[in-house]
Amino acid sequence: MAARAEPSRCFAIIGSGPAGHTAAIYAARANLGPVLFEGMMAGGVAPGGQLTTTTDVENFPGFPGGIMGGELTDRLREQSERFGTTIVTETVTRVDLSARPIRLWREDADGDAHTPDTCDALIVATGATAKRLHIKGEAEYWQRGMSACAVCDGAAPIFRGKPLVVIGGGDSACEEATFLTKYASHVYIAVRRDAFRASSIMAKRASSNPKITVLWNTHVVEAKGDGSALTHVVLQDAKTQATRDFPVAGLFYAIGHTPNTAFLQGQLDTDETGYLLVKPGSTLTNIRGVFAAGDVQDKHYRQAITAAGTGCMAALDAEKYLEDLAAEAQEKAAAEAHKAAVEDHEPAGKL
Repeated sequence: MAARAEPSRCFAIIGSGPAGHTAAIYAARANLGPVLFEGMMAGGVAPGGQLTTTTDVENFPGFPGGIMGGELTDRLREQSERFGTTIVTETVTRVDLSARPIRLWREDADGDAHTPDTCDALIVATGATAKRLHIKGEAEYWQRGMSACAVCDGAAPIFRGKPLVVIGGGDSACEEATFLTKYASHVYIAVRRDAFRASSIMAKRASSNPKITVLWNTHVVEAKGDGSALTHVVLQDAKTQATRDFPVAGLFYAIGHTPNTAFLQGQLDTDETGYLLVKPGSTLTNIRGVFAAGDVQDKHYRQAITAAGTGCMAALDAEKYLEDLAAEAQEKAAAEAHKAAVEDHEPAGKL
């Protein structure tokens, strides 16, 4: 099969969540002609990222009545296209960040027989995927009582005044359980061992909260409900293997996230858990011309609005980079022209 030649793009974005689309909107309005690779089930989720797995979004400014996660992602996409963003519904599986222009390969064109897409500036906004256990019943009750973001979903009416369970034993579990006490009648933390992995201060804070009970040596093995919403879970004792039904209206995973950076193959600096590192106060990575935005570089906040903010930053950082690149090219061309002119006017050497 013949190689498919793709035009060079000066500005590319990988990722289709709030960070990616905000970057695209800013870049398109600056007439940079961005192309956005939104992926096809990249990271195990549909184009739009983690928002597509969320029902009511009530903490994104501008929507006093709330908005469904899927509808919000659709609106972001529509706004990106309105200003001229080219959206490609394919997953980028490999990049070469050492090349200039930068080279990107799509999932179905990742081989020597295919010509890669290219760009001068690249924004990585691929997000981070929440870890889940995929227990029995999870597919049926996901977002009908099950979530991986207490801050995003904990205030929903279905959880208010009800008993909830958080799965995890680290800082995130303790933080999310503490947050949920604002709304729940009581919060249980299911810890598979007999001790927290959390820092001592976070463990103490959770353990001393009268609205939190820790269930040590406990696995949650099944989610059950009435067909429309979660009503209880099945707990298993890690030592005896005995099981019991446990009534709760909500289950929250707090077992970490996996930043979607595998396709980068270690070309960008990361922290010990794989999150991209950026220069403080910016979106600059360790490679010039490559920027990171959204949850792929944010292990702390992980909110749609903070992701959108860093998407704006990345677009502005990339625009400045492209301006600098153009200025450098002009200076180089002027220097070469001057050198050539000088050589042309030099007197011929004597014989």
